[in-house]
Amino acid sequence: MGRVNPTQSKTSIRSRAAIIAADLATWASKKTGRGSGGMIGGLIAGAIDPNLMASLGKGRPVALVTGTNGKSTTTRMLAHAIRTQKTVATNEGGDNMDAGVISALLAGRKGEVVVLEVDELHVPNIAEKLNASVLVLLNLSRDQLDRVGEINKIERTLRACVDARPDMTVIANCDDVSVTSVAWDCPNVVWVSAGFGWVGDSTSCPRTGGAIIHEQRADGIMDWYAVKRLPDGREFRRPDPDWRITTEGIIDAEGTLHALNLKLPGNANRGNAAQAVAAAVALNVGVDTESAIAAAEQVDNVAGRYSTIRFGNHDVHLMLAKNPAGWQEALSMVDRDADSLVIAVNGQVADGQDLSWLWDVVFENFEELHVVAAGERGIDLAVRLGYAGVEHTLIKDTVAAIRSCPPGRVEVLANYTAFRDLKRVLDREATPSNESITTNEAKEK
Repeated sequence: MGRVNPTQSKTSIRSRAAIIAADLATWASKKTGRGSGGMIGGLIAGAIDPNLMASLGKGRPVALVTGTNGKSTTTRMLAHAIRTQKTVATNEGGDNMDAGVISALLAGRKGEVVVLEVDELHVPNIAEKLNASVLVLLNLSRDQLDRVGEINKIERTLRACVDARPDMTVIANCDDVSVTSVAWDCPNVVWVSAGFGWVGDSTSCPRTGGAIIHEQRADGIMDWYAVKRLPDGREFRRPDPDWRITTEGIIDAEGTLHALNLKLPGNANRGNAAQAVAAAVALNVGVDTESAIAAAEQVDNVAGRYSTIRFGNHDVHLMLAKNPAGWQEALSMVDRDADSLVIAVNGQVADGQDLSWLWDVVFENFEELHVVAAGERGIDLAVRLGYAGVEHTLIKDTVAAIRSCPPGRVEVLANYTAFRDLKRVLDREATPSNESITTNEAKEK
């Protein structure tokens, strides 16, 4: 009988202890109503066994999804697509740092494929520990400046990660200048034209500092290029996409058009779907394009986002936005036929305490709606709305703000902690008979 390696024995014992402790902590968190346990279990397990993440992910294909906006939605679409062929371990609760990833891996120990959304700054460590097969790069824009710093810092961090992992396939949004810079030298890149949205943070080249010029081509495609060439003489410009989203649907790498009919609103979600489908195919686990699209089309909400909940005399339609790019996209989704609009802004650590970005968002042209400013930083928002010429009232408590609206449909746009806190109240106080309804159903009512 062979001798047991003492190091392996200790690691095995430590891992088992970490898993048991994590399971107990997660159970206790749920039992006491303190949360879903998506963080505490991972924090405890990681402290007991620093190698646990790598052990849990070993031997499984791993896809990571990152970017400033759309991580949760794209991850949900990708996980749905992979489930058409394989079982999946994923962090559907949105806990996307190391502890949340460990918790997701613990919960999904039997999953054949790992699909995770990951905070941008945590990508290098997690990609290395899990030996990531695919990395989906959505977009990069200003977000939580007091935590993560300027975009160029994120771009350099992700570029170093991609450069260090030449065997990893990168699904990159070629319409985003910073994402393109991250993946520019990747030998295994799949370029996806996910559509143009916010370009306020794409005015200079991350590699040279020179200006970026955006222009519309004769065929209607929005192009971009850097005025200054790279040090090696190459021209830095928008790559030709392998996949692209159009008003008709998704065009795949073979040039075939596939119809796309999402339940989720907005052009950004169509771009998210295109990248999720491309990633599902790239993972090479037996998922074809049509199956991936059909799965993405079934996603109707993401942790309550885009859902409509009956609350008293109101049909409350929930949307989340966290930064200028996300706010601009979400504002374009607001139903102008609704009866009221409640905008809620907090300034906690998870939101980013620097709210100067409010002045970069176009809040104008909501004259036809009854608007209420809410949230802990409702006064900051009210000042911005005042300068935008939007008539509004200020009620800092978001639930009270909704109740102050006339009966009918209320569009609610909130940032991270404002959304989280409101959702808890709605989940607790909505009457059992008033179940969530889809956006289309709400409009029909």
